[in-house]
Amino acid sequence: MKIVVAGTRGIPNVQGGVETHCEELYPRLVKLGCEITVVRRSCYVASNNKIKSYKGVKLKDIYAPRQKYIEALLHTFLAVLYAKKTKADILHIHAVGPALLTPFARLLGLKVVFTHHGHDYDREKWGKFAKLILKLGERTGCRFANGVIVISDMINNNVKRLYNCNDAHLIYNGVSAPNFINDTSYLDELGVEPGGYIFAMGRFVPEKNFHRLINSFSALNRHDCKLVLAGDADHEDDYSHFLKQQAKKNGIILTGFIKGEKLHALLTHARFFVLPSSHEGLPISLLEAMNYRLPILASDIPANLEVGLPAENYFKVGNEKELTIRLQEYINTSFQKINYQMDKYQWNKVAEQTMEIYKKIVLKSIVNPINLFL
Repeated sequence: MKIVVAGTRGIPNVQGGVETHCEELYPRLVKLGCEITVVRRSCYVASNNKIKSYKGVKLKDIYAPRQKYIEALLHTFLAVLYAKKTKADILHIHAVGPALLTPFARLLGLKVVFTHHGHDYDREKWGKFAKLILKLGERTGCRFANGVIVISDMINNNVKRLYNCNDAHLIYNGVSAPNFINDTSYLDELGVEPGGYIFAMGRFVPEKNFHRLINSFSALNRHDCKLVLAGDADHEDDYSHFLKQQAKKNGIILTGFIKGEKLHALLTHARFFVLPSSHEGLPISLLEAMNYRLPILASDIPANLEVGLPAENYFKVGNEKELTIRLQEYINTSFQKINYQMDKYQWNKVAEQTMEIYKKIVLKSIVNPINLFL
C-alpha cells in the first residue's frame, strides 16, 4: 500500500506538533507494511537533514517558500500532483489549511485521508482572510476526504456540530516510552540543577502565551527556581523578537528548538511543567510531560481539560495574576513524580488504528470523479 503524506513541514527534527505526530507515526506504519513517502517543504530542510529516508520512510523534498501565508497551500498543491504522478493508493493530508486541496486531489482520482489536528483559524497570528481560508479548508476536508481522523474529543464534537461529520475516526496523539536521562551535563550547560527549574516548550507564537508565563514567573522574583523555555519561531516576527527580548531581560533560559536526549534530560529533571496556551488540538508537549511523570500546570482550555487532570492542575487561561499564584504554590510544594494513566496515548496503537482506516479505504471501489460533488 503506497501512501503519500502532505501538510507537514517535514520529518525528522522539524519543530511542530504535526511534525512530531508524523515523525512518530509513519515509521510504525512502515513496519506494518506500508510504503510511506513524506513530502517535505524544502525551506525547512536543513543542510544536515538532506536525507532520502528516515526509519524506512521515504522523503521527497518539494519547493516551498518560507512564507506563512502561502507555503502550506502551494506545497500541498505540488504534493497532490506528486501523489498523482506516483500513483499513490492514499494521499494523507494533515491540518485544516492543506485540507483545502482535498477536492482537487479527489478530482484527480486520489483517495484522501484528512487528519484534523486543531482549529488553526483560532490562532492569533492569522488575519480575517486567512481565518476564512482555514475554515474553508476544514469544511472541504471534512466533506470530501474518504476518511477523516480527529485527534481529540473536542475536535470530534466540533466537526459533528459544524459539518455533520459523524463518521470521523477518533485517534488520539501518542507518546513513546520515556527515556529518563540520568546524565545532567546538559543541565550544567544551561546552568540549572535537577528539580530547580520550571519547564515549558513550544513554538514562539502568541497563542502559546509564553509572554504571560514570563510575566507571571518574573513577578515572583524568585532566585531559587529558574524558568527554562524550549522552542523557537517558524517565522521570525515582531512577537518572537519581543518574546526573546523579554526572556533575556528577565533571566529566562532559552534553549532553542531541541529534541532527543537534550529534551529528554529536561523532561527528566524538571520540577514541573507549564502549558499556558490559549489554543491547542491535543498537545503532544503536555502528553510528553505527563509521560515523564511531571507535575502539570495548564491553562483551562478544552484541549488541556480533555486529558482529565485534577482541577487543581488548571488555571484560567490568560490570567497572569492567577498563574503567578499557582506558580508560587507549585514551587513551594514538595516535588514528587506522578503516575498518569497513559494507555490510550500510545503511538503503536495510533499506527494500528490508522492502518485499519487505510485498508478500508483501499478496499472500497474507486469513486468516479464525475459524481464526487453530487
